[in-house]
Amino acid sequence: MSDTILTRERILDTAEEVLRRYGPAKATVLDVSRSLGVSHGSVYRHFPSKTALRDAVAERWLARVSAPLAVIAAEDGPAPERLHRWLLRLSAEKRRMAREDPELFDTFHTIATEAREVVAEHLRLLAAQITQIIESGISRDEFAPTDATVAGRAVLQATARFHHPVHAMEWSESGIDADFDAVIALILCGLRAGPSGR
Repeated sequence: MSDTILTRERILDTAEEVLRRYGPAKATVLDVSRSLGVSHGSVYRHFPSKTALRDAVAERWLARVSAPLAVIAAEDGPAPERLHRWLLRLSAEKRRMAREDPELFDTFHTIATEAREVVAEHLRLLAAQITQIIESGISRDEFAPTDATVAGRAVLQATARFHHPVHAMEWSESGIDADFDAVIALILCGLRAGPSGR
């Protein structure tokens, strides 16, 4: 393959396959360049280090989760229904990834755990999307007035059991869906009542 047609996306596609094959501990930039049929220097022209490449892989993986959620956050329907659907989509997407390709899910979780700034930005983005929904609910009198930014972060933290990979082993438990519904009902009730609980 010619270096002139080597793109960032092609490198990332190949890096995902290499990570799937060798795992995050053994996969190297040299493995990626060999799979592409180019010199490792060609890969380094796009990504200055192994860490930069792994961060980019993690960022792209997390974007696959956040992009469809942004569509829900930007919709113009009732905020309680949108928030419920947003949280359900986040949970369902993470559970689907873990179920359909557990090895790759574990690999990406490991990479994302090491890419702390990438993960921190992802969490900020998710919290901002929740905040957007809460703000629209407040403006429509569907939610009581509150600090929407604080509430957005709190909702994300309160639902971590249903979307954070550290809880993946719990996602196949028989009562998980009932627990999810109970937590969401409590969150929506709290948002309607406002910070004083009235």
